Order: sequence, then C-alpha cells, then structure tokens
Amino acid sequence: MPSLNDLIARVERMLIRHDELKRTNALLQEQLQSLSQERDSLRSRLNAARARIDALLERLPVDSGDAGKNSK
Repeated sequence: MPSLNDLIARVERMLIRHDELKRTNALLQEQLQSLSQERDSLRSRLNAARARIDALLERLPVDSGDAGKNSK
C-alpha cells in the first residue's frame, strides 16, 4: 500500500501534468483559430478568382469552326 508521501507526490505530478496539458490545449486552440481564419481567407480569395475567371470566360468569343482560318 502506497504511503501518504507517495500519494502526495503522485497527486503533485498529476497537477503539474494537468497544467501542462491545459497550456498545450490553449496553444492548440489558438493555432486552430489562426488556421481556420487563414483557410477562410484563402477560400474567399479562391472564390473571387473563380468569379474573375468565369467573367473572362464569358467574354471569350464562341467561334468554334472558324478559329484560325482567317488568321493569315
């Protein structure tokens, strides 16, 4: 059977580990928030780029058969 001192030492180690895990969790939460914001920003930029590409594609001529015949 563990002595009282052994139990006290074990509880102290557990408390230290708990504090370490809380700090790690807080850092991971911050990193997750930062990466989520970056992802949202990149998504927004991608959607804007898609819209610009779609607008450019709509401006292209639809000539399919005469392409290149009158280029000389």
